[in-house]
Amino acid sequence: AGPAEASLLSKLIRTSLVESSHHVEILQQDPSSPLFSVKTFEELPLKKELLRGIYIMGFNRPSKIQETALPIMLAYPPQNLIAQSQSGTGKTAAFGLAMLSRVNAAEKHPQCLCLAPTYELALQIGRVVETIGRFCADIKVTYAVRGNRVPQGVLLEEQIVIGTPGTMLDWCFKRRVVDVRRITMFVLDEADVMIDTQGLSHQSIRVQRALPRGCQMLLFSATFKETVRAFATQIVSNPIVIKLREEELALGNIRQYYFVCRGREEKYRALCNIYGSITIGQAMIFCQTRRSADWLAVEMSQDGHQVAILTAELTVAQRADVIQRFRDGKEKVLITTNVCARGIDVQQVTIVVNFSLPTNRKSEPDFETYLHRIGRTGRFGKKGIAFSMVESQNVGLVQMIEEYFQTRIKQLDPDDMDELEKLEN
Repeated sequence: AGPAEASLLSKLIRTSLVESSHHVEILQQDPSSPLFSVKTFEELPLKKELLRGIYIMGFNRPSKIQETALPIMLAYPPQNLIAQSQSGTGKTAAFGLAMLSRVNAAEKHPQCLCLAPTYELALQIGRVVETIGRFCADIKVTYAVRGNRVPQGVLLEEQIVIGTPGTMLDWCFKRRVVDVRRITMFVLDEADVMIDTQGLSHQSIRVQRALPRGCQMLLFSATFKETVRAFATQIVSNPIVIKLREEELALGNIRQYYFVCRGREEKYRALCNIYGSITIGQAMIFCQTRRSADWLAVEMSQDGHQVAILTAELTVAQRADVIQRFRDGKEKVLITTNVCARGIDVQQVTIVVNFSLPTNRKSEPDFETYLHRIGRTGRFGKKGIAFSMVESQNVGLVQMIEEYFQTRIKQLDPDDMDELEKLEN
């Protein structure tokens, strides 16, 4: 899964916002404008129609990123903003509110442009904007995405245009259905994905270069690597930069064990023993390949377990559906490849199993993937257990993981049921 798919998936499956305990850091600010944050939406200069829309979305109070970003986005005179925050923190609703607040409903022409890296993400953002703006009868949204045909030279009447860079470029310069000189706000979402996708950053810059001088620029990114920083400074002048640190995954409340197994049949036996000995809320089992995930799903189903399987060839919508079923407890076991190591928060996961340890092309441990996989358990301060199945020639990988994370992974005998039963306590 590419970064854009991962981002869309997390938007689809998030039933609630990620509650961050971290403060939003302000990395750079305009000394002439005092910054303040808000604790309620009522403190913001919002029309009551928008407040109603926000409450319908299920937001009762601003999330961490909204507390700091909204006053900046709604300030007068308009401020440019670069904000880093991971998916699921409420940034789409934040810039959606900003766009809906900035437009003049009486004027029937595009005033806000919003760019996203993929068709699906553009539609997803649009759904949020349309929901928040449902009581603003005179504000309309349209989509500059492939397949949405507009005849040349027809001037659009919708005030908010959400789309992908290529189509937006076409609408602005070839079809001339958007008059770029009248745009007052430009939003670029998922900047890090844009940069990793060929051509998109170039197209985005071309759209941005044509915008009038006073146009407000808002740029969002989940990461803020050097490449993103360079790209952001090309697009946004004199920005305020804010950053919401990601919640760190910690291994402190996850007990880690490993079994040495001679092949997949023995791994399967060890898995059945875990299952026979421990009361499991829900379990996630990570396989290195799709073939091994398919094989395991068949074996477990034949043994009467309710399993769901999640692999890369499913569409994003199908994946979201599988995860939702798992979250609702319709299946107790989710078998998956690396596509799911990140971004899935299912509170009830008590056990994670590495059917094989994650490795990179050089056959060394993939430490980050290991952390993200086992970090699916022990979330929200709960205790979790992680088991890894290791072929005898790969035991060295376990030691490398122990050293890297300064953690202990205890060896268990796959057939020692008594020892497994003790883990319950």
